[in-house]
Amino acid sequence: MREFWSICLNWFEQELPAQQFNTWIKGLRLEIDPNDNTQYQLIAPNRFIMQWVRERYLTQIEKLGHEFFTHPITIQLSVNKSTPEIPTSHVEPESTTETLKKPLASPKNNDSDYTKTHLNHEFTFDTLVTGRANDLARAAAQQVAMNPGTSYNPLFIYGGVGLGKTHLIHAIGNSIYAANPAMEIRYVHAEDYFSDMVRAFQQNSRDSFKQYYRSLDLLLIDDIQFFNRKDRTQEEFFYAFNALIEAKKQIIITSDTYPKDVQGLEERLISRFDWGLTVTIDPPELEMRIAILKKKAGAENIPISDEVCFLIAKNLRSNVRELEGALNRVIAYAGFHGKEISLDVAKDALRDIISATNRQISLEQIQKTVSDFYKIKVSELHSKKRTRAIARPRQIAMWLARELTSHSLPEIGDFFGGRDHTTVIHACRTITEIKINDSEISNNLHVLIQTLKTSLVSG
Repeated sequence: MREFWSICLNWFEQELPAQQFNTWIKGLRLEIDPNDNTQYQLIAPNRFIMQWVRERYLTQIEKLGHEFFTHPITIQLSVNKSTPEIPTSHVEPESTTETLKKPLASPKNNDSDYTKTHLNHEFTFDTLVTGRANDLARAAAQQVAMNPGTSYNPLFIYGGVGLGKTHLIHAIGNSIYAANPAMEIRYVHAEDYFSDMVRAFQQNSRDSFKQYYRSLDLLLIDDIQFFNRKDRTQEEFFYAFNALIEAKKQIIITSDTYPKDVQGLEERLISRFDWGLTVTIDPPELEMRIAILKKKAGAENIPISDEVCFLIAKNLRSNVRELEGALNRVIAYAGFHGKEISLDVAKDALRDIISATNRQISLEQIQKTVSDFYKIKVSELHSKKRTRAIARPRQIAMWLARELTSHSLPEIGDFFGGRDHTTVIHACRTITEIKINDSEISNNLHVLIQTLKTSLVSG
């Protein structure tokens, strides 16, 4: 038993920085059940460290145990009973013992990397499909990956659900980790950061919590809108943010909303997000949606025709997650019925989705929403007026019509006062170019898209 634990300690001492080894591993103690040589107990100084070890380091201990022992063993995690603990009045108490009831299994090759970083190794720049919708965000992300801590700090990426924000920040983390494996990198969802902080405060381990997050070289925090009205969490993050920025360590943040529109977020945090660069990811355009489908099908070695990809892409426009879900549905349907994937099979598999498309956003809804947003009349979008106050909303409405409906360019032009399709092309190109450098236009587009989707659901 002593030899096994010595191997564990040696492995972690080699893999982890001294600060983290001393904080999380050195204070652990391993004991064996005197009546059963397959039962082991790993004892932590307090419950916060116990939880931290369970989530981040237990997999590697399992792997080492699998390699060391010739028989299956069971490990229990528990807290040293002699350690004083504070009351847990605000949060449901956790079990002080975690039993692994299954024999140890051989873990994946990247388990130690995941334990250290919590990065998904499958999310890379190579597996990210690019297009107009994410061009700027991807370019900024690659710049940060090449020059962490110096290019854009913090990098703030926002956009709707399922558009690839999480993929992009994992890609940054994986790129930096590949080039600098000794760097301290951590991906964390905002809710997990909150949970870590709560446990630290419960178990009187605040210093360990602060020390860990302020010692990182790269912090990737996902969905920061979940900090909404969590004042103490925002305060802790505020000080961690300042410490990392002052040390020229990189911070990357995502949100589903433009930073200034995140409800319940402190002004002092929002102002600091402005220190770096804020970029958006838009819903993918038709060509990008088709490319995403082809890449996913190719990755799974599934032959799929352009016609099937076009059918799926035409009927699912909102986000990448739904797009991939529809493809999986077609694949599963074809497999269940023992058929090859064809246009007819895809239509059958997506019958309800295609039917719902007919009830989707209309040109009338787009014009009404845009005119209300910019406080102009719908008739002015049809008019020949070319003043900036009218022309820009008209171009935005045309861009939305192109992105959110299946209408052709001539149909869109005709609906905007009988304009030629070349006018629609010009409008779409203009807005696509402007939104890259104009954060106000970019944010307005995001708000309009969300408003249109919400009205569709409520309607």
